[in-house]
Amino acid sequence: MEISRWVLLLSFFLCLFASGSFCIENFHQAFPIVEPDPGHTKLRLSREGLEAIERITTPIAAVAVIGPYRSGKSFLLNQLLSLSCFEGFGVGHMRDTKTKGIWVWGTPIELDIDGVSTSVLYLDTEGFESVGKSNVYDDRIFALANVMSSVLIYNLPETIREADISRLSFAVELAEEFYGRVKGQDVAFEPAKLLWLIQRDFLQGKSVQEMVDEALRRVPNNDGNKNIDMVNQIRDSLAIMGDNSTAFSLPQPHLQRTKLCDMKDGELDPIYVRKRDQLKQLVASIIRPKIVQGKTLNGKEFVYFLEQILEALNKGEIPSTGSLVEVFNKGILDRCLKLYSENMEKLGLPLSEKALQDAHERSRVDAMQVFDQQHFGRHHAKKSVMQLNEEIEKVYKNVILANEYQSSKLCEALYTGCEDKMDQLQVLRLPSMAKFNAGFLQCNRSFEFECVGPSKANYERRMKKMLGKSRSLFIKEYNHRLFNWLVAFSLVMVVVGRFIIKFILIEIGAWILFIFLETYTRMFWSAESLYYNPAWHFIVATWETLVYSPILDLDRWALPMGFMLAIAIVYWRCYGGRKHGTRWLLPLYNNHKSGPNRPRSD
Repeated sequence: MEISRWVLLLSFFLCLFASGSFCIENFHQAFPIVEPDPGHTKLRLSREGLEAIERITTPIAAVAVIGPYRSGKSFLLNQLLSLSCFEGFGVGHMRDTKTKGIWVWGTPIELDIDGVSTSVLYLDTEGFESVGKSNVYDDRIFALANVMSSVLIYNLPETIREADISRLSFAVELAEEFYGRVKGQDVAFEPAKLLWLIQRDFLQGKSVQEMVDEALRRVPNNDGNKNIDMVNQIRDSLAIMGDNSTAFSLPQPHLQRTKLCDMKDGELDPIYVRKRDQLKQLVASIIRPKIVQGKTLNGKEFVYFLEQILEALNKGEIPSTGSLVEVFNKGILDRCLKLYSENMEKLGLPLSEKALQDAHERSRVDAMQVFDQQHFGRHHAKKSVMQLNEEIEKVYKNVILANEYQSSKLCEALYTGCEDKMDQLQVLRLPSMAKFNAGFLQCNRSFEFECVGPSKANYERRMKKMLGKSRSLFIKEYNHRLFNWLVAFSLVMVVVGRFIIKFILIEIGAWILFIFLETYTRMFWSAESLYYNPAWHFIVATWETLVYSPILDLDRWALPMGFMLAIAIVYWRCYGGRKHGTRWLLPLYNNHKSGPNRPRSD
């Protein structure tokens, strides 16, 4: 006896270290698979229940019962499993709900479904609307049960309330969008079959299906009330569920509800027993293996799927039942946003505001078309559309800021370049109005064509002001600098013609220019009066022709040309005349008396 006790203890520890969790020897009991945290705000997984599921190697189907607390869900599950209250799920007769979170019966029912051996799990859920819980918690329990199950039994006492219809509104979204949405493509998961189970003793001459149809009938809305429109929209969705929805009525098993667990079938209402057996047959006929991404799930795959959904729930990606679809739209939304961002990144910034707006609209339309083709849900997807629009606008605002920065950067560079160009034209060695005008027009044209974007208007004003100032300053200094250059030029040419070239006509011309400039300014007291003289205009035109042309810019080539000309003159003066005895056709300075053949005086 002592040895066997040690053997059991040793096997327990070996099992613990091998699996990393407690081993379960008896699976013929209920296990929690999802539990609430102490604040009833989030859900967490329970390893006991997950171990019971992970051991299953055949395809899994699940039957989940949901409904208000104290509505007999646990008792109903025990009846479907043919278990007593002492064997099966715990049934509480206190006001507080007995079941916390979601529980699973550890021994699945083996069924042959379409020739496939299937393990059917039965899930019990915590009741809605109990004291001390938030609506978000109820919604998460409902969402999780709906996603996990193959048949979802909505256990309703007495009648269908408006809250029940609202809570089920998104189930249609799953039925319409996830299951068979696109022919030939795998879907996210096949939603549960919805079974409306109404427990009441009489239906006032109406069948349960008629009651459901009446509850889903549109509400007259002659005043155009938006709330009623929303209610009618939900009813329209639920009304078109078709084969995915079934209604069933179940009478009360006995008037003394607190003693139900102590009663055998012979003590229960015979009508109840008969209807209960019909319900078992109905569930068996409509249940199918759970389909996710187009394939059935075994135990480990089912647990992994559950972990994914629970993580999404706890992150707040599924804040309520009405937006369960949003978590599946999230991936599509991210892809659409990425498509929009990639299209906008391909733009060569900066662009004009209109061009950027047009590109934004095109990229937005492309993203929305992809979303419309791939999204899940018709009504609840509106939230995803709004979210996509908001995210697109955020990206667009960043693109606008980037466009403004690039526009400012480009226009600033062009403005600075033109400013430097104007400064260079102000200090030309040989001032030229034609060269200044050519540089002025080139800057203006390059700025006009190359500066784009929202900063253009501001820099255009700055550019216009800068160019205007540069032009005024250049014109003011132009005539004065030209006059001084011509005076200096005339004196230089006098020296050149007299002593270097000894070309009398050059010297005479230089003296005439010098005398004209000095005499005219002395006669009229200022150089400015000279600028209006026709002769001055002729001089200016001649000067412009000499110093600047599109082919030859004398300001750039004056020094090299002057240097080469000086070398040529020196060479000619030193070697050319002696070697070749060159004679000019024009008169040169020549003193015959001092020649070598003059007669001697002595």
